[in-house]
Amino acid sequence: MTLNKKWLLSLVFVAFVSLLAACNGDEGASEDQEGKAKQEETEKEKSESGDQKEAPKPDLKGVPDVVAKVNGTEIKKEEFEKTYQGQFQQAAMQSQMSGQELDQDQLKQQVAENLVGQELLMQEAEKREYKASEEEVNKMLEDLAKQQQAGSAEEFLTALEEQGMGEEEVRSQLQSQIKIDKLVAEEAGDVQPSEEEMKEAYDKMKEQQKQMDTEQEVPSFEEAKPTIEQQLTRQKEGQATQKLVDSLREEADVTVNL
Repeated sequence: MTLNKKWLLSLVFVAFVSLLAACNGDEGASEDQEGKAKQEETEKEKSESGDQKEAPKPDLKGVPDVVAKVNGTEIKKEEFEKTYQGQFQQAAMQSQMSGQELDQDQLKQQVAENLVGQELLMQEAEKREYKASEEEVNKMLEDLAKQQQAGSAEEFLTALEEQGMGEEEVRSQLQSQIKIDKLVAEEAGDVQPSEEEMKEAYDKMKEQQKQMDTEQEVPSFEEAKPTIEQQLTRQKEGQATQKLVDSLREEADVTVNL
């Protein structure tokens, strides 16, 4: 089953990338906090000096018509470019804030590999015959609308239609994502972190906060617990997703033309 995968202006794709990024676990979360602190400091320095680097622009020269092929299914240039532009905007903002130059060749490879991983998961979900009910699609629509502060699900659909995505296409893609979510849930199994794991993660967070020597007050364990639980859950899901993608890729016929 071949689907047109614009991934809702990369929203669903970003969720997939975030899930894989969660494989880094607590370390990734702490690096994130440290990175934000550094970015804020860099922004302040730039603001005071008036030295603002010009934002980079996406370089899509030389992208082939077929970026990759996964078990005979083509990932076309148009799909890659739409996804790349969405990822590029985020990467460019981070690059500006950190002062580090954006490596677009590396980003292109990452986007291509993630699209390959997404296609492998879709094919496996179809193979296992997962289903997505209308109720599940409606709930995901409502969640996305809330996440994007787009009002109701109807208003969210209207906004997407204005950007070239009809309701049928949106629902089709959400059905695919729900099937993938079920696949990942089955592979990940019980991802509920233990109290011991959460306390260990909290102690690491406290130690890293101390090393950063910021004036920010560290929340109590009970205050931080919901966030830590969410991070550890996503970490375990991410590890299961990456393990499955690696396993599927070993058996798959994959060609990347970048």
